[in-house]
Amino acid sequence: MAVPKIILFYVFTPLPDPDAIRLWQWTLAEREGLTGRILISEHGINATLGGDIDSVKRYVKATKGYAAFKRADFKWSDGAGNDFPKLSVKVRPEIVSFGAPDALKVGADGVLGGGKRLAPQEVHDLVDERGDDVVFFDGRNKFEAEIGRFAGAVVPDVDTTRDFVAELDSGKYDHLKSRPVVTYCTGGVRCEVLSSLMTERGFDEVYQLDGGIVRYGEEFKDDGLWQGSLYVFDGRMHVEFGKDTVPLGRCSSCGAATAQYHNCANLECRRLRLFCETCAATLSGTVCPEDCRVVDGCPVTGE
Repeated sequence: MAVPKIILFYVFTPLPDPDAIRLWQWTLAEREGLTGRILISEHGINATLGGDIDSVKRYVKATKGYAAFKRADFKWSDGAGNDFPKLSVKVRPEIVSFGAPDALKVGADGVLGGGKRLAPQEVHDLVDERGDDVVFFDGRNKFEAEIGRFAGAVVPDVDTTRDFVAELDSGKYDHLKSRPVVTYCTGGVRCEVLSSLMTERGFDEVYQLDGGIVRYGEEFKDDGLWQGSLYVFDGRMHVEFGKDTVPLGRCSSCGAATAQYHNCANLECRRLRLFCETCAATLSGTVCPEDCRVVDGCPVTGE
C-alpha cells in the first residue's frame, strides 16, 4: 500500500536558464505522479510536492543529483494522498513573492547579505543569553500567525508577502534595529529574503531560523518556544508538532479555540476564516460573512 508523503524544499542559487530547469522538473515530477507547486527563477527553486513515498524518494534523488541543488534540505511530512489538486511548475521573477527581485542577490551558497542562520537549539541558546532583548519576527502573512507563532513574536500587519517591503519601510519597526531579531517562517525560504531586506535597512543583528518552523517543531514538539499549530499550504491546512498542542486560533462565530480554517462560501473569494467544528457544521453554507462577499477588499482582486 502506497504511503503518501509531502516534501518541502528550496535552494537559492544562480540559475542561468530557468526555463530549462522548469522543463526538467516538470518531466521528473510528472513521471513520478507527483502533485504540488514548483517555482523557479534566476534565483533558485522553491517547491512543495506530494505523492507516494517511493515516487517522492526517486524525485528527491534525481533533484539532488543536479549539482546546484545538491545541498537542498528536504523537509518530509505525512500526507493524505490528495493534498494538492494538480502539478504546477512555473518560472517567475521570484521564488517567493516579495515584489523586489532586483533587491535579492544570490551566490552559490545562497542569499547574500542575509541574517545569520541559527539551528533550533541555537535559538534557545540566544534567548538564554540575551533574554527578553531577543525579538522573534514573523515572516509569514498575518492570518498564518492566528493559529501559531513564537511566544511574544512581532507579527507584521501584512496580508501578502508583497506587503513586507512597504511594512519595513514604514518605520514602525525602527525601534528594533539595535536588538537581536530572529526571523522565522514555515520552511525557511521567506526568512532568507526577509532577513536580507532587514539587514539592508539597517537592522544591526538579524538571524534566521534555519529550516523554519518545520525543523524547530520536529526538534522541540510542544516543549519549546513555539505555540499552537502551523498553517500549511496544502489540503491539511494545519499541522501540530505534538499531542498536547493548545490551539491559539479563535472561532469567528463563537470564540472557541480552533486551528481549522474554512474557505469562503463565495467561490469568487479566497478568504479563509477560523471556525470550530460545531460552528462550521452549522454555518456550512454561509461561513463567510456578508462583508466578505463584495468585491471591494476581496483577496481575489487585491483591491
